[in-house]
Amino acid sequence: MYENINNNMSRETLMNKIQSINFTVIELGLYLDTHPDDQKALYFHNQRANELRMLTDCYQKMYGPLSILCPCDQWRWLEEPWPWEKGGNC
Repeated sequence: MYENINNNMSRETLMNKIQSINFTVIELGLYLDTHPDDQKALYFHNQRANELRMLTDCYQKMYGPLSILCPCDQWRWLEEPWPWEKGGNC
C-alpha cells in the first residue's frame, strides 16, 4: 500500500497523515471504551491502527525515529536544526 511513499509524499505531508490517523486511532479507542460492542468502530479502529503502523514504519525508515520509544540505530534528530533554529514565524 505504501511501497512508493517516498515518491508520492513529502516529509511534511507524511507527518501530517501520521498525525491525522493517530488522532483517529486515539478517538476511536476512547469511543470504544464506552461502546465496546460496536463492531463497525472496532473494525475501523483496527484498519486505521494498521495504516498508522505502516506509515510510521515508512517514516522512520526514511527520516529516523518519531519518539524515544521507537527502535533506531542512531539519534538522527540531532543532525537536524531544532525548531527554534529553523527561522521563520513561531
